Amino acid sequence: MNAEQLKALEDNLWRAADNLRANTDLKSSEYATPVLGLIFLKFADNKYALAEPDIIKEHAKLKGTRREKSISEIAIEKCGFYLPDNARYSYLLNLPEEANIAKKIKEAMQEVENYKPELDGVLPKDEYLPLARIDNTIPAQLLKSFSDIPRDASGDILGKIYEYFLSNFALAEGQGGGEFFTPTSVVRLMVEIIEPYKGTVYDPACGSGGMFVQSQRFIEEHRQELQELGEDHDGDTLFVNGQEKTLDTVKLAKMNLAVNGLRGDIRQANSYAEDPYNAFGQFDFVMANPPFNVDEVPVATVEGDPRFNTYGIPRNKTKAKKAAQGKETVPNANYLWINLFATSLKAPVKGKGGGRAALVMANSASDARHSEAEIRQTLIENNLIYGMLTLPSNMFYTVTLPATLWFFDKNKQDDRLLFIDARNIFTQIDRAHREFSEAQVNNIAIISKLHKGKRREYVRLVHSYFEKGMALLAENKAQVEPVSEQLLDVLDDTQGKLAVGDLVKQWQQLSKLDKKYQQYCSEVKGQFRAHKNVDAINKAQHKLQKACEPFFAQLHTGLKQLDKTIRAHEKAALEKAKAQAKAAGKAAKRISADRKTKLLKEALEQLHKEVQSAELYFNHIHWLQERFPKAEYEDVTGLCKLATQEEVKEQDYSLNPGRYVGVVIEEDGKTEEEFIDSIMALNQNLVDLSAEATNLQKTINKNIYALVGE
Repeated sequence: MNAEQLKALEDNLWRAADNLRANTDLKSSEYATPVLGLIFLKFADNKYALAEPDIIKEHAKLKGTRREKSISEIAIEKCGFYLPDNARYSYLLNLPEEANIAKKIKEAMQEVENYKPELDGVLPKDEYLPLARIDNTIPAQLLKSFSDIPRDASGDILGKIYEYFLSNFALAEGQGGGEFFTPTSVVRLMVEIIEPYKGTVYDPACGSGGMFVQSQRFIEEHRQELQELGEDHDGDTLFVNGQEKTLDTVKLAKMNLAVNGLRGDIRQANSYAEDPYNAFGQFDFVMANPPFNVDEVPVATVEGDPRFNTYGIPRNKTKAKKAAQGKETVPNANYLWINLFATSLKAPVKGKGGGRAALVMANSASDARHSEAEIRQTLIENNLIYGMLTLPSNMFYTVTLPATLWFFDKNKQDDRLLFIDARNIFTQIDRAHREFSEAQVNNIAIISKLHKGKRREYVRLVHSYFEKGMALLAENKAQVEPVSEQLLDVLDDTQGKLAVGDLVKQWQQLSKLDKKYQQYCSEVKGQFRAHKNVDAINKAQHKLQKACEPFFAQLHTGLKQLDKTIRAHEKAALEKAKAQAKAAGKAAKRISADRKTKLLKEALEQLHKEVQSAELYFNHIHWLQERFPKAEYEDVTGLCKLATQEEVKEQDYSLNPGRYVGVVIEEDGKTEEEFIDSIMALNQNLVDLSAEATNLQKTINKNIYALVGE
């Protein structure tokens, strides 16, 4: 299943499930648990079905021997689950309409738990009964919806569907949703920067376990790259530890781990008061998105705990009065979390190892004053903070203001701090929410990798963009011929034929560009493993990118000319239709373009989108090469700055990236002609809408007078 098929499946499943919720009296948060439980059951059934032939074969082979085992024992060894007949998805799906399906699902969940003790009390059971309170067919309809997930869908596919539903439920829940889900693109960025290849991962505010899932996926996605670069890796050694104060969220996390095949332990615990893992100095990696600005944590709870007091406890500006002594609370718990991260990391042994961490924190913590400023200074002077990254606003469901990512490293190679300002890098999802695209995550993360001297990763990233961009261009070219035929069918005049001919000629230039791309591929093949080859690869990439730019410039010129030709054709056709209507003595009703012209415009618009989609990869290459032309780290105004301890001291130990990276005013990239064209197009649109509004106003006035009899 490719990415597009998966996206279509996710959208269809969500639409079906969300439509069914309208027939219940449940809030999004109440509906989420039973729905996610069914996704989990489908995952377990798929995994069991895949292993079932081997399970049956092994059971028959051992039956009657001294090594005889029950079928449930063999099943758990083979796939981690044993599903009796009444826990199979097909059994539930084919139950008669009169059956109490909510009760049957509950029994199935109980059967799964009976044979998998680590899930005891985790799977939803009683939650299915309220689904049928208003419409008793809802459980059956949900089962049917999720039966669309293919039987051969892997755990990875099911994991992504589970995560997609978590994200949508969090979005639907609004502010409350942020308590159990951190947007995936933010987590991916955190993971790409701290690179948790193997070891122990700890999240003291783990929510539904998204940090753990992305850590595992990071290893899977980079496995081939690591092999090609000759780096060690072992995804099987990743072990996760999480704690979360809300029991329902703990259950979501445990299901998430099971669906994604992760080894680990999730416990219900309050991180301020409880330490179930003896966290001090224990972990290779720590990641979390903790609650911001909590102000009711008693000082007495944390002041004797080395997890929180090693670098200082946040205190109120004034001493507590005698009557309040012993009842004092921390003014803001942000620095308790910051302390917890710094103290939970392993120390390096003989200069090797040492833990790394990534923390989502409120922007205000970067400049907080008084006791918090003293803690921040201590952390900086102890060289624990690797870097700071400001996120765009509207990235989270709980807050609209920008948050900051803090990065810790117990084995830094120098005492400088890396500051990155990513406030202007984002993809708009809807009016109120933003995210990072996959390429944006990679582009930001490569800044840190370049800082660490990982130049091979940089040229590999650029290479991957060339691969993807050229593949999309080849697909686009296949669309040109049918669109050209449509164009010629409508634009049968000389000007139209010339415009179409120019478009075809421009696309024929792709063959020349592809030849240069193939030549580049021959040059760099097998060269990425050796560090000494980076400069030569980078030079070849700059050369290829330079060859690509004229191709896109000519292509856009041709497409714009076609747009103008079609607009002129449409305008002429409309004027002709109006004149014919006037000559016939008919009222000048609103006249629209003919069907052929509409279809043509749609086809051309689609071609525009496809070209832009392919060009996006070349734009990413341009973005990277413009900022890091030598394939090595350098300070970039408005984006990143490597600051010395002295520079940070001069800023009163502020960790706000904006103070260091500076500001750059970027142009929109339009030529004067392009700007004039866009302004004129907008003005024409305004003129058309104003005329339509005037006509509508006249019609409304006429109808009102008719109604009142005047």
